Amino acid sequence: MPKYVLWGTYCEDVLEKRTAHRQAHLDGLAKQKESGVLITIGPTKDVTKVFGIYEAEDEATVRQLIENDPYWKNGIWTEYSVKEWIQAF
Repeated sequence: MPKYVLWGTYCEDVLEKRTAHRQAHLDGLAKQKESGVLITIGPTKDVTKVFGIYEAEDEATVRQLIENDPYWKNGIWTEYSVKEWIQAF
């Protein structure tokens, strides 16, 4: 099954703004991880970017997961890109 890389950007003042949406965000990610579609995800140390790896049938599935995430719906993630990834090792 294809793998996809997510790169996204966080809003300004993310640590304060994410608080109301954080638990719903984490619960959703846990379900994705449990189902096997989410391999890994997390912020850069400076909390300006988010990086994730998904394994899904197609790119549309990954985009749907991202766009249904509370962080996207509430402007915590402000932009993102998804690219199919070829894992060499």
